Amino acid sequence: MIKLRSVGITGVGAYAPENVLTNFDLEKMVDTSDEWIRTRTGISERRRASEEQATSDIALEGAKIAMQKAGVKPEEIDLIVLSSVTPDMVMPATACFVQEKLGCKNAAAFDLAAGCSGFVYGLSVGSQFVATGAFDKVLVIGCDLLTKFVDWTDRNTCVLFGDGGGAAVLEPVEEGLGILGHIIKADGSGTSFIEMPGGGTRYPASHRTIDEKMHFIKMKGPEVFKFAVKVFADTVLELSEKVGVKPEEIDLIVPHQANNRILESAAKKLNMSMDKLYSNLEWYGNTSGGSIPIALAEALDKGRIKKGDNIFLIAFGAGLTWGGVALKWAYDPKN
Repeated sequence: MIKLRSVGITGVGAYAPENVLTNFDLEKMVDTSDEWIRTRTGISERRRASEEQATSDIALEGAKIAMQKAGVKPEEIDLIVLSSVTPDMVMPATACFVQEKLGCKNAAAFDLAAGCSGFVYGLSVGSQFVATGAFDKVLVIGCDLLTKFVDWTDRNTCVLFGDGGGAAVLEPVEEGLGILGHIIKADGSGTSFIEMPGGGTRYPASHRTIDEKMHFIKMKGPEVFKFAVKVFADTVLELSEKVGVKPEEIDLIVPHQANNRILESAAKKLNMSMDKLYSNLEWYGNTSGGSIPIALAEALDKGRIKKGDNIFLIAFGAGLTWGGVALKWAYDPKN
């Protein structure tokens, strides 16, 4: 029987496009207001990629930082797992574009699509290769450019999304540290809650799909809100029990950045202070699979995480998918 190795994150990096789109900018584009957006979502601004920038371009920058912080050279990476619902192309995999741009000539590479839960799914998948000894260094990326697929006449969706991404390097770590456990789940009965119908084999690109705006994000807001609040709290409690870390022993939760009201409702359900939930939603909006690595990188930079801390990453998104990863942080970010 194979003895599994302890696996941890050894470096985190994030990047968002330089172009800032504020609520005041949106006031000029659609029937909305800064106050309406902030009170309903908590978002003040978000980043928007240029016409020339693709997902692999943004993913590349976050990956470079993660590898630099981990002290890992491109040729040492064994595998790249890239989570995105906004790939450069239908094929080939965006991970392959990133592999070539990074110079990770020895790495296998593939894409994973799990909506806003993608980074958590990616960590769950990537960590298995390291735990079993199949690979030693795995790069997990979460990156989405959702502003490329929003209907700028739909005020209920266009105010929510931003562009950006981040990455983490997974390696063997000291026993007792690193990933303590993870949960990933799905409920396909909710596929219509968040979708972009056009462009796949169900509705290939055509005059009809363009005329009917099938290439834009469609979302049933109230249904998504109820789902997110329930699975957020339930996942924290289930993961807590699975890894033997009581909710009060959690040092920081880094959640998917979707809506402040979701975070506030979940915190109330868990009887937790909002200080335990790290949020940078105000400045980035919902970046889908990029939101957790962006927030995690920022939390590390701000000194909110130290070696030995109990860190929970909690996500929920299209699919419907959700999940969580519990870590005992494996290194001191100051070193």
